[in-house]
Amino acid sequence: MARIEFENLAHAYRPNPATLDDYALQPMSMVWEDGGAYALLGPSGCGKTTLLNIVSGLVTPSGGKVRFDGRDVTGQSPRERNIAQVFQFPVIYDTMSVFDNLAFPLRNRNMPAAEVNRRVHEVAEILDMTRELPRKASNLAADAKQKISLGRGLVRRDVAAILFDEPLTVIDPRMKWMLRRQLKKIHQQLKLTLIYVTHDQVEALTFADEVVVMTNGRVVQKGGPEALFLRPDHAFVGYFIGSPGMNLCPVELDADGVKLGAQRVLLDADTLAALKHAGGPFTLGIRPEFVRLAHEGEPGAARAQLLRVQQLGNYQLVAAQCDGHLINAKLEPHLRVPDGSVWLKLAAPETVFFSNDERIPVKVAERTVR
Repeated sequence: MARIEFENLAHAYRPNPATLDDYALQPMSMVWEDGGAYALLGPSGCGKTTLLNIVSGLVTPSGGKVRFDGRDVTGQSPRERNIAQVFQFPVIYDTMSVFDNLAFPLRNRNMPAAEVNRRVHEVAEILDMTRELPRKASNLAADAKQKISLGRGLVRRDVAAILFDEPLTVIDPRMKWMLRRQLKKIHQQLKLTLIYVTHDQVEALTFADEVVVMTNGRVVQKGGPEALFLRPDHAFVGYFIGSPGMNLCPVELDADGVKLGAQRVLLDADTLAALKHAGGPFTLGIRPEFVRLAHEGEPGAARAQLLRVQQLGNYQLVAAQCDGHLINAKLEPHLRVPDGSVWLKLAAPETVFFSNDERIPVKVAERTVR
């Protein structure tokens, strides 16, 4: 396995890029530690597959360097980097048995037959495919074929990293959950360096130790699930993570708080000082999980017009309009929500503020919330 380092890495598919918008991957520096599980998360076209292909050597970056364990591999091929890659659709040999598919990478390296047999059976046991070893790969379901693709990466002990490019797209939801759990178990057992590309936040957050969130060719945050949920560094992270995503409302700074449309939302002194120091324009962000019903005139509350209430079993999803802005709230299932006008608490300890889409750190009791 390898420690992977990016130094001022960037890539543009068009010649002579003049602005950041010309880059498929904007300049960035980052480190992935040996044995870590990482996910690249973002919408289609955000640059995550470009970054994965730069790691594998399928794409040579326009600028910057890629290092494996301190060694510059920027110009090396995938074979020279010793990378295993699992693609969106299973890449297997249908005419071969499952055993021969798993053994293929080892036989290509002239490994002794006894070692091949031992290693194939080890990997098959990890993947729960021992009974399928004699079967032709063509007779298996899509999830089993994808497990073979995964096994071909695991069977080699000497790989620097295993890369996954949306490997569960063709798998039905129930099998996705089982394979994600299996991948997590494999990582814990073997301590492999795993990099996983997906647009599905559930896949990313349940698989990875650290998630790299990308948009428009830019890395906007790298962190664990808790940090991405509670402390998004960028408004896009707040919007993209969560179901539904963070409520984001443009606000204007006022003497004692902020104005949301024509309404004043009072803030505590620490938050108000941070906003005055940062400068606007400002966006208030609060997740639906932290919005609650309030009383008229309560500090941090605003009046909203109820739009709809959806009962979803373990919570009710309430949608309301506050001075032209949609606010979603996840409330307890048996809580009575009055018809018509409601008051919602929008300024809470979990509320964050963004300036030009970047989160504003708030100093609280002599410590900085970052």
